[in-house]
Amino acid sequence: MEKQLPIGLRFSLLHRAFRRRMDALLSEKELTGVQFGVLMALLRMEKEGLEDVSQRALEERARVSHATMTEILRRLEKKDFLRTEQSQRDRRFKCIRATEKAYLLKDELAEAENETFSWLCRGLSEQQVDSLLASIDLMLQNAWEDKQKGGENSCD
Repeated sequence: MEKQLPIGLRFSLLHRAFRRRMDALLSEKELTGVQFGVLMALLRMEKEGLEDVSQRALEERARVSHATMTEILRRLEKKDFLRTEQSQRDRRFKCIRATEKAYLLKDELAEAENETFSWLCRGLSEQQVDSLLASIDLMLQNAWEDKQKGGENSCD
């Protein structure tokens, strides 16, 4: 691998490799990597005790635009991974809930993500992996803060 690749290309190549591997592992479950990310975000939110998860809250958690999320939710509902229903607390509000099918696959889906990450990190020490994750978390925080301020150079 060429060591002088532009930084943006490096991120792009890693993203594509991660997504391709996840798509391959998830294809038998009829999920894409993007759908997986949204579904896992929903499962984590429910685990945290959020009973009425809105599309907007899920968009923020999964860092997905409204239009993209609308399509993802439509497809996940069609595949019976989630359902939308009227909130019991506020009839004007629709909430999103994971189905039993999603909960039954939760551990398997998390394992696919861990397996993919381990595959990408082969050859790295535990300390290097920890340092990598800390660096990525800081970079994401920087990007997210910029987006919240309405910055041009923000991530979606």
